[in-house]
Amino acid sequence: MTSLKRVMGAMRKACEDYNMIEDGDKIAVGFSGGKDSAALLYALKLYQRFSPQKFELEAITVDPGFKNLNLDEGRRFIEGLGIPYTVVKTHIAEVVFDIRKESSPCALCSRMRRGAIYETAKERGITKVAFGHHLDDGIATLFMSMFYEGRVSTFKPVTYLSRQDITMIRPLIYATEDAIKAAVENNDIPVIKSPCPADGHTKREEANEFVSMFASKIPDFRKRMLKALQNKEQTQLWF
Repeated sequence: MTSLKRVMGAMRKACEDYNMIEDGDKIAVGFSGGKDSAALLYALKLYQRFSPQKFELEAITVDPGFKNLNLDEGRRFIEGLGIPYTVVKTHIAEVVFDIRKESSPCALCSRMRRGAIYETAKERGITKVAFGHHLDDGIATLFMSMFYEGRVSTFKPVTYLSRQDITMIRPLIYATEDAIKAAVENNDIPVIKSPCPADGHTKREEANEFVSMFASKIPDFRKRMLKALQNKEQTQLWF
């Protein structure tokens, strides 16, 4: 089975298991230009062709305001797929790095970017926003909450945001990072390098290293972790 088929199969199962997509949905992918959001957009476009549910698809990018961010290749990719594309200009980078001078900028930046996406989605009549978080992200988030916050939690595959009246979905939650990387490389999906000065030097990167280490030492580590995350009697994380 090819890497793209693995990603598509994992996405289809997640969509079915959690009823992520319904008839008439208007879904916006939060497109950062990274491999995960690019793979998600590509996979959802393919899925749109044979999905039993009919849905609309578009992409939204939040431009944090980094001067060296070039979205041209991403724009060509999205337009080539025939998907409507919106870029939201913001001053998030200035707020996080210059005004607030955050020593750990990721949490604030992420909240502000999500807020900008939700606001734009509401303006465009979007019912659901899809993010490219995958299984490794879910495990890494669990590790981060344990190591740095002293609690056991991770994100959910589907979250209804009552204040925005929008549902957040994560269709790649069953897909592994390795499968996504291979799918991107084998299908010439463009990836935009993040200009963020904190990129590659975050607590999440450290948690990702733990995931890779355990996966290399423990047979079926990711499958076992997925089962633990889904088992509400043990963790109550996803339900």
